[in-house]
Amino acid sequence: MSKEKEIKKEFLFGKRNFRLLLIALSFISLGFILMVGGGSKDPNVFNPEIFSFQRIRLAPTFVLLGFAIAIFAILTPSKKS
Repeated sequence: MSKEKEIKKEFLFGKRNFRLLLIALSFISLGFILMVGGGSKDPNVFNPEIFSFQRIRLAPTFVLLGFAIAIFAILTPSKKS
């Protein structure tokens, strides 16, 4: 009976890990939101807005940064006492 009392359930990640995962999710979401748009309503008309800095450089950078933060959050050990 004493063994049952000694078992304490804990989360795998700490607060810091979950915060980093939420930050990573927000970076990834922001990157995909920045990629939206730029098309034209008429398929016969070319819209050069699809090749803007925002869609070609900025948005993928946010997505990759978000994935890097997520990997860091998963691999970082939680600070348990």
